Amino acid sequence: MNTLLAGIAAYLIGSISFAVVMSKLFGLADPRSYGSKNPGATNVLRSGNKLAAVMTLLGDGAKGWLAVWLAVHYGPALGIEDAGLALVAIAVFLGHLWPVFFRFVGGKGVATALGVLLGLNPWLGLATLVTWAVIAYAFRYSSAAALVAAIFAPFYYGLLFGTDIILLAVLVMSGLLIFRHQKNIANLLAGKEGKIGGKKK
Repeated sequence: MNTLLAGIAAYLIGSISFAVVMSKLFGLADPRSYGSKNPGATNVLRSGNKLAAVMTLLGDGAKGWLAVWLAVHYGPALGIEDAGLALVAIAVFLGHLWPVFFRFVGGKGVATALGVLLGLNPWLGLATLVTWAVIAYAFRYSSAAALVAAIFAPFYYGLLFGTDIILLAVLVMSGLLIFRHQKNIANLLAGKEGKIGGKKK
């Protein structure tokens, strides 16, 4: 029962869309109405408000980290084992993708996935973040950086901890992240993908 409740709580935490919340606080247009129409930090950046984008990034990352951190530190006392931790990791990520508070229209999960990885292990999160940063800096495509990082994250986990049920959760999360970037993949192949810092049209 505690494992199920932890999963539900994680999903609700993930359902807080900081892109929408911060846009309202900063008096910006709904991020679901311009650019990529994705409620995430990259699209908020297209509004021209860098602080709102940074706050969105931090908020979306923090909720992923918080849900997992709570499960790691308080789960064992409640009988929540590795399977429960894997459930929490997936649940908070699913909350971001399909948030119950925002009619199930969510973001693509990059920042939240990073928060989850940092919660599981700081080195795992750092390795994935560095991978994202290198690709983003080199090519200035947030989506390409996210896709490469998503592919490498399970490998990093496997190298650090071997194969277990949490690796399965990381694989599922990476697969969902790639799935949510289908349009971006098509745009990248067609040379139509917007670059980091590009203004909204």
